[in-house]
Amino acid sequence: MSLFFLQLRGELWKLFARKRTYLGFGAFLALEVVILLLFQIPKVQRSWRHLLEDSGYVFEQYFSGITLAFQVVLGTTTLAFLYTALVSGDIVAKEVEDGTLRMTLCRPVSRLRVLAVKYLTCVLYTFALALFIGLSALVVGTLRQGTGGFFVFQPLEKLYVIYDFGPGLVRYLASLPALGLSLLSVTSFAFMMSCCNVKPAAATIATLTFFIADLIFRGLPYFESIKHWFISQHTETWYNVLRSPLPWQRMVEDYAYLFGVDATFVLIGVVIFCSRDFKS
Repeated sequence: MSLFFLQLRGELWKLFARKRTYLGFGAFLALEVVILLLFQIPKVQRSWRHLLEDSGYVFEQYFSGITLAFQVVLGTTTLAFLYTALVSGDIVAKEVEDGTLRMTLCRPVSRLRVLAVKYLTCVLYTFALALFIGLSALVVGTLRQGTGGFFVFQPLEKLYVIYDFGPGLVRYLASLPALGLSLLSVTSFAFMMSCCNVKPAAATIATLTFFIADLIFRGLPYFESIKHWFISQHTETWYNVLRSPLPWQRMVEDYAYLFGVDATFVLIGVVIFCSRDFKS
């Protein structure tokens, strides 16, 4: 087991030694600053003021850093698909393309061990990215707007909740690991594609195509009766952490569905990878 963690440390070292690994972190930080600046436009603030005051709440109390942070996370979640797909699509395919994987497989280590280390690396990166998105948005938002009540507003999910700062902060922080769990579906699909005999760019593009198509089809009114078939219907369950009361049963069902889908993707990738010939 100690050898496994040594290999995991080496894989993480390789991942974070690549400059492209940090593209997601830099892009999200820049985007967060832009979104927060846009929220300072008087016309934008006026619409928020009307929304809050028409509901009987004080604008200055609930137009706070944590409220803006949640809106930033909402606006950047889809972009997270790109960077999780980029890293997970590279993790195997890039080493095959460079020829370094053949040298790895010459050593007395099973293919399953190699894939387990690489997939766990992708999982850790996914959670690190989700936490970075949420925490950096919270820090930047609080520095700009200060503390205050948490106004949760997501009309597409019919989510409208008000919290004081303390309970709101707990809910917000709890939603970040849930977001990471949701993003694992993108990670798992990209990992599966990376195990196939394709270029790293093709693995990333195939993943983005699959999930964007899933989002588009789920949004069409013709498929309303079967929207539970689409993965994106279940990945958005991380919003439910912010509902009051907490819909435990719905969240357990959604994450059980996603766990099954993720396990299927990974299993398919493992079967494909283990059947490939790297000798020639």
